[in-house]
Amino acid sequence: MPVSPEVLLTFVLASIAIVVVPGPTVTVIIANSMAHGSRAGFLNIAGTQAGLTLIISVVAFGLAALIQTMAFWFDWLRLAGAAYLVWLGLRLFFSETEDNTVAAAKSDGGFFWQGVTVILTNPKVHLLFGAFLPQFVDPSGNTIWQIIFLGLVFMAVATVFDGVYAVAAGRAGHLLSAARGRLVRRISGGFLIGGGVWLATLRQS
Repeated sequence: MPVSPEVLLTFVLASIAIVVVPGPTVTVIIANSMAHGSRAGFLNIAGTQAGLTLIISVVAFGLAALIQTMAFWFDWLRLAGAAYLVWLGLRLFFSETEDNTVAAAKSDGGFFWQGVTVILTNPKVHLLFGAFLPQFVDPSGNTIWQIIFLGLVFMAVATVFDGVYAVAAGRAGHLLSAARGRLVRRISGGFLIGGGVWLATLRQS
């Protein structure tokens, strides 16, 4: 094991504390799970995991300066991603029939790339891996392997808790969809709009 059991336990507990607090990613997962079922939420999660893999790789190989260099473009991408989520949310919120709920994503790939976009354009995630994760790394050891290991642990924790959100929201949407489809669409649309606004208001620290 690249880190001590004590460090690992502390990191897991800290990761849980971070993950359980809803953010833009969770709002998107809940919205899509309610409107389209848990499968859509899990596709969002797959996208966020792909994005986390990229971020962890950047941090592990000492390319954190690249993120700072590209900060201007990340900011514009973040705003574009936020606008996209708000647009999807508005379409879903005001849709009147089940057939019009194309507002979220039209394919599995659409849900996947939503997850990638939200995670990569969230500056708090960059801060998390640029400042939080290195605190648990022993500089006298193999730092690359430690960062990769801890990053994988964080991804596992995030998958579990995001999965719980996806399943719970999917079941709630299924229970309501038969009689209250409009309510489900408006709740889901509200979550997407909220996630977009949340993402738009975040700033690089």
